Amino acid sequence: MAQEKITQTAGHTTLGDFAPKFAELNDDVLFGEVWNRAGLSPRDRSMITVATLIGKGVIDSSLTHHLQFAKSNGITRHEISEMLTHIAFYAGWPNAWGAFRLAKEVWAEDTVSNDELEEFQQGMIFPVGEPNTAYARYFSGRSWLAPISTEQVPFSNVTFEPGCRNNWHVHRAAKGGGQMLVGVAGRGWYQEEGKPAVEILPGTVINIPSGVKHWHGAAKDCWFAHLAFEVPGEDAANEWLEPVSEEQYRQLP
Repeated sequence: MAQEKITQTAGHTTLGDFAPKFAELNDDVLFGEVWNRAGLSPRDRSMITVATLIGKGVIDSSLTHHLQFAKSNGITRHEISEMLTHIAFYAGWPNAWGAFRLAKEVWAEDTVSNDELEEFQQGMIFPVGEPNTAYARYFSGRSWLAPISTEQVPFSNVTFEPGCRNNWHVHRAAKGGGQMLVGVAGRGWYQEEGKPAVEILPGTVINIPSGVKHWHGAAKDCWFAHLAFEVPGEDAANEWLEPVSEEQYRQLP
């Protein structure tokens, strides 16, 4: 799957009239070219940029912007806390304190209760796994991923916090392919484009042919977990699309 292209317009919006060349270099070269180069993911580049800014003592709105960008690129609250703790020993304690103040504001809504997650874990036989950072930018809310098997038919347990769902997406394949979901715990939803949403409860089985645009995730007020089986196919690939709108999601019971 091709990496999603990063675009930036802040330079043109803020300085386009006053410093058009600077705006061009910022938006079209720095973000348009450098941030989109192969070799490092946007998540990797965010980690490097945040560390560099703190090392240079830049703990103002520029750092806030890059912390927000890092969050959108999948860096979790726990990971940024570990990053800043590590950076403190190399970039200086005062710089780390300033960065923590900004990061705490950026990740202010990400205060999941460990007790709540652990209680949900006790209600299912499969593990919660680790924060789903690799695909976080394709989810509204937080999720956790636990690979169960990589042999024969690969499948994982995916856990969603209340209100979390993934973007619309399509499983592409020249032949075969698709996905199968099996509800494990809690309550969630599955919806195909143009069709009503289907409730997923423990034991519910959802068969998703290749080429069908769909999304799945938790109910608004309930944790949710499902097994996700990748159906073998030729030239199989996942195409991520737009997020499920708040209006669409709020209409669900």
